[in-house]
Amino acid sequence: MKLLLVEDHPIFRFGVRQIILQRWPTAEIVEVESLAAALREIRRDGLDIAIVDLNLPDADGLESVSQLRRAAPRLRMLVLSLNAEAAYATRALQMGVSAYLTKDRAADELTQAIERVLAGGRHITASLADRLADLLTGNDGPVSGHQELSIQEYRVLLLLAEGKRLTDIGEIMHLSPKTVTTYRARIMEKLGVTSNADLIRYCINHHLTRDAS
Repeated sequence: MKLLLVEDHPIFRFGVRQIILQRWPTAEIVEVESLAAALREIRRDGLDIAIVDLNLPDADGLESVSQLRRAAPRLRMLVLSLNAEAAYATRALQMGVSAYLTKDRAADELTQAIERVLAGGRHITASLADRLADLLTGNDGPVSGHQELSIQEYRVLLLLAEGKRLTDIGEIMHLSPKTVTTYRARIMEKLGVTSNADLIRYCINHHLTRDAS
């Protein structure tokens, strides 16, 4: 097995590596610490899976997923996140991620998740599974505004929450400033907010900021 491990924290990266090698002693692991480095390595021949931290120093949460998927659309991807919100995991899965693990469960579930992904299946952290099922079946109580956003709107929301300017968001997402402005207007309407400050406050309250990813 050959995999790409994208994780900027040395101690956590070492732990993931040890878990993998204990289960697959002959695994070849390519280790990088940033999205930029991952984009250079992800086109390597023979990669079976990429394991990606969603809180990289040069990427904003799901933006790393978007860019890596664009660079290698057929490569299976398992993401590691601090965010335990079902809606966030849903977005990641909708963007083509094969597995979503919260970091606090990685030690217990990583090998099982990798096995499922290599077999063509999907995996989501056990603690999120019931909440995700409720969310998808409409049994999760009142729907929050961000759960009604399209994938593109959700990506814009996360970047706005990081304090990115409209021009910056346009460059990151390859959109015109006019299109980004339109997305922001739709987002504010759906969230029921009227200013960027209210929008950022909404994201903090719903654990959608970078520190939660």
